[in-house]
Amino acid sequence: MGLVIALNKGRILEECLPLLARCRIQPEESPDKSRKLIFNSLTGGHRLIIARSADVPTYVENGVADVGITGKDTILEYGSAMSFYERLDLGIGRCAMMTAAQVDVAEPPGVLRVATKFMNIARHYYQGQGRQVSLIKLSGALEIAPLLGLADCIVDIVDTGNTLRANGLTPLEKICDISTRLIVNRASMKTKFSEVQYLIQQLDAVVNLDSIEENQAVPPEGVPL
Repeated sequence: MGLVIALNKGRILEECLPLLARCRIQPEESPDKSRKLIFNSLTGGHRLIIARSADVPTYVENGVADVGITGKDTILEYGSAMSFYERLDLGIGRCAMMTAAQVDVAEPPGVLRVATKFMNIARHYYQGQGRQVSLIKLSGALEIAPLLGLADCIVDIVDTGNTLRANGLTPLEKICDISTRLIVNRASMKTKFSEVQYLIQQLDAVVNLDSIEENQAVPPEGVPL
């Protein structure tokens, strides 16, 4: 039996499907043209689960999926008590977690009001600074929070910074770099070690621009192709 792989829908899914295809893992149907969320693979007996970013670590931690592919921001937000392994940086979906505030507006004294959907990341960051903050949870459109007087600054993912600039904000401090990671269920790392390790070797070869054929990764006996 192949692996059950949970994939983060959206941009990460679009960028990781070609990587998996080079590892000979492809869904029987195109996720773009189907309403299905679970797909069998064309070869190898793998199953692919298409999930929301926040759900990928949950599926992996609870053993619903053997491995998952999601952003580092999702992993950090999930918390330090996670019971899965982070095994590979796929080098896609690169961006940064940053603070941002209105241009030419000084940081106010006292408690800083911070709008974010990354509550755990923001809390840990400001605790490390010894800064007293009031966190305001929003699900989206964080850029307008300072403009409406709801917050003094925001903590959010920044790619090009165009959205910040369009709304009169500027990035301030980088909290961490973000990219797409492969995570593995702890039990699967033991019970399906050969299959998991082979997938890691394949993806590592692709990420490092080596062909699968030239890589030393050889499928162990019993691992389906």
